[in-house]
Amino acid sequence: MTLIPIKTPNIVKKMFPNYIWDINTTEKIIYLTFDDGPTPEITNWTLDILKTYNAKATFFCIGNNIKKHPDIFKKTLNEGHSIGNHTLNHIKGWKTSTKTYIKELKETEALINSNILNPTLNTTKLFRPPFGKIRTKQGKEVNKLGYKIIMWDILSFDWNKNISPESCLQNVLTKTKNGSIIVFHDSVKASKNMQYALPKVLDFFNKKNYKFESLPI
Repeated sequence: MTLIPIKTPNIVKKMFPNYIWDINTTEKIIYLTFDDGPTPEITNWTLDILKTYNAKATFFCIGNNIKKHPDIFKKTLNEGHSIGNHTLNHIKGWKTSTKTYIKELKETEALINSNILNPTLNTTKLFRPPFGKIRTKQGKEVNKLGYKIIMWDILSFDWNKNISPESCLQNVLTKTKNGSIIVFHDSVKASKNMQYALPKVLDFFNKKNYKFESLPI
């Protein structure tokens, strides 16, 4: 049983106002995000499902996965999605020195920029800390580099093997509101739950006239 809430409490959002937890809007817009890719087994499938619903999303990529699968990374960009930085090796900020943390961010930024034609047009200045674990000093240094730190409003818990695909789906359907930032993972570990839930989430909210957009730069 996890103590992490599905929906981030407002008190937590107020405690860390420099982090982005959701987008304040009255429009029927949802922001899907995918962490830990690109992975050949899952990212291509995810892109195809998003295309079916004309949905855009933001992919927080691990640097070493970009290095291994640059073609999938470029495909993600070419299909109109945004890219965010998720460190080189998916490290835990709480267990990492600030120097090493920033080094990982910069190395991933270099990999992102080396794989796109025009870095100034890409959302390389979006950053999501792996596991959501980032020290205050690390956060300040990330902000100094011009990054927006993107957290979340809704966790799908798709990576958790102790919950069912149906529960993963309900986590999203019952908690999402206008402007919610939702976390999924385009990883093998999360694939069973994510591949069950994502098409149903897209279909459910599409029928309610919601739009799925990439996070603003």
